Amino acid sequence: MQIDEKIRYAIKRTRVLKWPQQMLATFGSSNVHYYVLNEPVYSEFEKSRETVIREGDITWGQPKIFTPSYILKSEGISEEARRAFEILVRENPDLAGILYPLELQIQSGKTYIVAGNWKKVAEQLKNEAEKRAGLIAIIKGADILWDVSLMKFVLQMTIKSAYLSQLPEWTKKGLISVDDEGLPSIVKDSLGIPVSARKDIEIMFRMVEEEKISILKLKEELDSWEVFEEYEDRFFRLFKRKGSRWQK
Repeated sequence: MQIDEKIRYAIKRTRVLKWPQQMLATFGSSNVHYYVLNEPVYSEFEKSRETVIREGDITWGQPKIFTPSYILKSEGISEEARRAFEILVRENPDLAGILYPLELQIQSGKTYIVAGNWKKVAEQLKNEAEKRAGLIAIIKGADILWDVSLMKFVLQMTIKSAYLSQLPEWTKKGLISVDDEGLPSIVKDSLGIPVSARKDIEIMFRMVEEEKISILKLKEELDSWEVFEEYEDRFFRLFKRKGSRWQK
């Protein structure tokens, strides 16, 4: 089976058994603790009454409007998961304009095997989740490409949150437009840069002035949007005025 076929198979087999009780925060970061449940690989050859559990955390930074290519710079995902994201974005081009986080971090916790089939284990985890604080997701995935299943959840959670939480606010601020069919698209300036990105850059310049962030953070943001040359003179004036201590 070719790699894209394996990825599509993993995507198709993925099911979110429990969604977090709240959408991702509009003004601040969000953390979701995930459980990905899989049947052991050897279950293909013999009937198994065991379930593989992988758990960890996904942290979304404060919401920001950006293009799909921005999220592909996130750390902590495999090449297969990255490829899965590319496939999903290509199949949903109209949704790709409002993807979510400034910073996405995926941290794997532990992997273990427990007795019981995945349905029974899922119910136990759901009952435990009801007693715990925080955002929790339970996902049925494919064993070998389990992080592909996780990436599908990331994209679905992002889209749901954008539509239900961020879209109304961003539309009011003129950062996103909505066509007659209700599909959102990023509002860009004459140079093709999202208006929201321009606003964020201005905020970051002020934060450097106020010594709240490193000047290197600002440089990374300008490079991410490929607009450093446009801001180069302003950047170096700031750098010379503030001194080398801002590199830390």
